[in-house]
Amino acid sequence: QLQLVESGGGLVQPGGSLRLSCAASGLALDSYTIGWFRQAPGKEREGISCISKRGGSANYADSVKGRFTISRDNAKNTVYLQMNSLKPEDTAIYYCAASILYSDCGRKVVRWGQGTLVTVSS
Repeated sequence: QLQLVESGGGLVQPGGSLRLSCAASGLALDSYTIGWFRQAPGKEREGISCISKRGGSANYADSVKGRFTISRDNAKNTVYLQMNSLKPEDTAIYYCAASILYSDCGRKVVRWGQGTLVTVSS
């Protein structure tokens, strides 16, 4: 069955960059649309970006637009989130999640990853 594993999180200074990866196993990632989400302690989970099965469509939350870029390499069964110009308010656990339809992203999730922690601090 589909499994998702996030990696790439860590501690960075404000203004720095990280690239997160969401690697799939069990089933081919090109069968799924993938979303990135984050959750800070005590806060609601926030959807930040979604990408369609072939990468032809993508969207971003206003809070990350212009700073984050989602991409996918289906041959490697991996979706990426390039995070630039990081701010302290970006600190959260970041999760990827698989849905079937692009319109289902974040709403009808068939699998979540375990999360990777991003901390933006001086």
